[in-house]
Amino acid sequence: MENTDNTLHFEDNRPQISIVGRRNVGKSSLLNKLIAQDYSIVSESPGTTTKPVEKEYELLPLGPVLLVDTAGIEEEGELGEKRISQTIKILSKSDLIVVVLDARDRLHPKEIELFANVDKLDSRCLVAVNKIEFGTNQKLLSELKELRITHFEISCKENVGIEELKRKIIRSLPSNEQQTLIKDIVSKGDIILLVVPESRQIPASKLLQNQLQLINEAFEQEAIIILCKEDELNQTLINLKNYPDLIITNSDNIIKISSEIPDKVKITTLSLLMSRNKSDLKLFLRGLKSLDRLQNGDKILISELCSNHPSEDEMAAEKIPRLIEHYLNKKLNFIKVTEKSFPEYLTDIKLIIQCIGCSKSRKAVTHKMNEAKLLDIPVVNYSLLISYLKGTIPRVISPFKEAILEWERLKLSSI
Repeated sequence: MENTDNTLHFEDNRPQISIVGRRNVGKSSLLNKLIAQDYSIVSESPGTTTKPVEKEYELLPLGPVLLVDTAGIEEEGELGEKRISQTIKILSKSDLIVVVLDARDRLHPKEIELFANVDKLDSRCLVAVNKIEFGTNQKLLSELKELRITHFEISCKENVGIEELKRKIIRSLPSNEQQTLIKDIVSKGDIILLVVPESRQIPASKLLQNQLQLINEAFEQEAIIILCKEDELNQTLINLKNYPDLIITNSDNIIKISSEIPDKVKITTLSLLMSRNKSDLKLFLRGLKSLDRLQNGDKILISELCSNHPSEDEMAAEKIPRLIEHYLNKKLNFIKVTEKSFPEYLTDIKLIIQCIGCSKSRKAVTHKMNEAKLLDIPVVNYSLLISYLKGTIPRVISPFKEAILEWERLKLSSI
C-alpha cells in the first residue's frame, strides 16, 4: 500500500495511536473501522502495508489524534540489533499501542518479543484479537492470560467489538496535563528559596520561563517563594529566622551550598527540576550504574536535541568528557550527535548522555528516551550526571520521593 502523505508528524502534540502486529492480522482493517473510512488498502495478500501510514482523525469525544498503520513486525530485524528500525521508531513515539492478533493463531515469537519491548515503555497498550468470525484459538487465550494481558475480541469483517475497543482507546490515552516543576513537592506555608542562576547552559528565555513557572506553582500551593542572586545567598539566609524548606540553586555552586547547609534542608538544582519535568529521573539513575563499568576506549554517545548555542557546545564537547575521564581515570571515545532521533546504528555504544531538552517538549524527550529503552542502552542526562560526578547525589534528589526510592533500590541491588 502506498500513500502520498505518509510522513509521520512525530512532533505533533496530538496523541499518537499506533496499530502494530504481524502481517495480515487486520491492522489496516482496524484502522478503517476506527475512522469509518476505507483509508488503508486491505488485501488478503500478506505484506500489503509496507510503510507506516498515518491518518489525522478527530476521535470524538476525545479530539484530534494521529493514527498510524504499520508494516508487519516480521519485516524488521531483531529489536536487539542496536538498530533504530521502523518498529522502534513507531513504538517509541506512540502514546497508545494497539497490538492486533489473529484469533486463529497462537502467539508468534515476534509477538512475544513485541510485548516484551512494549513493557519497557511508559506507553499504554491494548490488545485486539481479530478475526473471531473464524473461531478463537483457546491456546492463544491461555497464553494471553499467562502473560496477564487483557484483550478485546473483535471482528473487523463483521464489525463486532469495534465500538467497545474505540471507547477503551479513548479512556486509555494519556491526558495532556502539564508536568510540574515543584507543585507536587511543596505544601502550603513552605518557604522556597530560589537562587537565581546566571546559567550559560540554559537559554535565557527558557530560564525565565521555568522561573516564572516555579513562582506560579508556589503561589498555587500557597507556598512562600523568595528569590535572591548567588552573591546574596548568605545574607538572605541570615535574614531568615529559619532555614527554608527547599533551596533551588544551579549546578555550579551546589557543592558549596550543600557543604554549608544542614542535611535536613532539601536542596536541588533548577536543571534537575527541568530534567524531571522533561523525562524520568528513575531512568537516568539506572543509567548511572553503568558509568563505573566503563572501560578504556568505550564509546559514549552525547546526544543533543537541537542545534546548540556556544555554551552547550562547550558542555557536550569539553566539560562532560573532561569530568567523566577525570572521575574514571580512563580514556573514552565520545561521539556527539544533534538529532531528534538517534543515529540508525548504535553499535557498541555503552552509554547515552542526553541533554536536558530545555527547548523541547516533554514528548520529544520521551520519544528519544524510549528509543534507548528499546535498544537496552543505558541513558543518563547532563544534570543528573554532573550531580553524580560532583558527589551531590543523593542530596540533590532528596525532594523527589520516587527518585530517592529508586536510588535506595539501586544501592541494595548492587550489594
